[in-house]
Amino acid sequence: MNVQGKHWRTLWLGADGESVEIIDQTRLPHEFTTVRLATLDDAAHAIRAMLVRGAPLIGATAAYGLWLGLRADASDTGLQSAHATLLATRPTAINLRWALDRALELLGPLPPVTRATSAQRLAARICDEDVAINRGIGEAGLPLLQALAARKPAAEPLNILTHCNAGWLATVDWGTATAPIYMAHDAGIKIHVWVDETRPRNQGASLTAWELLNHGVPHTVVVDNAGGHLMQHGQVDLVIVGTDRTTAQGDVCNKIGTYLKALAAHDNGVPFYVALPSPSIDWTVRDGVREIPIEERAATEVTHLTGRSNNGTLATIRVTPEGSPAANPAFDVTPARLITGLITERGVAPASAAGLRRLFPERTAAAPSA
Repeated sequence: MNVQGKHWRTLWLGADGESVEIIDQTRLPHEFTTVRLATLDDAAHAIRAMLVRGAPLIGATAAYGLWLGLRADASDTGLQSAHATLLATRPTAINLRWALDRALELLGPLPPVTRATSAQRLAARICDEDVAINRGIGEAGLPLLQALAARKPAAEPLNILTHCNAGWLATVDWGTATAPIYMAHDAGIKIHVWVDETRPRNQGASLTAWELLNHGVPHTVVVDNAGGHLMQHGQVDLVIVGTDRTTAQGDVCNKIGTYLKALAAHDNGVPFYVALPSPSIDWTVRDGVREIPIEERAATEVTHLTGRSNNGTLATIRVTPEGSPAANPAFDVTPARLITGLITERGVAPASAAGLRRLFPERTAAAPSA
């Protein structure tokens, strides 16, 4: 996607051929900075500290991190150690395990001398596949937006509400929830996006708004609790969110607060769609609430805020009383019954086991029985 008129991906092979470069998302929207990852530990830190975030990008970064680890130690022990190190960085996003297990299956049988080269090729392939998947999500979702926009008076925009960041910064390119939005905007459809700030890390206010601003998409940042109010007053035509893990039954795990948006949408008759790349489906899980591990992040993300001060410097401030404890569950689960449809690279389906089976018949053998 575009940053000041220039096309960027979120990660790429370094010019030296021995490293990976990423956009440091912890510095956005105030500073656009790139970081070089040269070791396994660099990649693990980038994922854990959220220099990169978003399920698809986490998986792609982990694949390159495995390559960096194998460059230092391509033995069986080195492969297993790198796999374990990266897998421990974030527990909720299934793409992390998907990418690492895919690499382990490919690399395990190979002689150590060829593993690093093969790992690099696989990481590049995973990145290209992610771009194609997200483009497919955009193409599948575009007709939904076109149909809804056609029902609007000519002067009125199609109002879409998003939560967190499921844009190109969460993927290698295009994004998941934003892919149909970008395609609709580029096709000349009048679009306006309500951007949830998404506390506590403010990925909506910091990242989604920055993306949309750079791409020229009209948008407005709102506090997380404004979504229901906007829906009650007819100011939201549909909601599109992303997902970090989706069960074989269609439950969706996404950034904390997604469930509340789904409840508000259901109460107000607003369509609620989830943009779903197929690697984010966990075919081994049925009940999202009971079975998906929810990452508990540091309390300081709740108690403190970082932003640009009036004098132009970045500053971190405390917003809670000294001594007050804070809890920070990073995700919640939206039951399939609240979801209008899943937008995948293979088309749109109901959020159900039957809907997923229709689009992905080759994967149902691995899915638990109903």
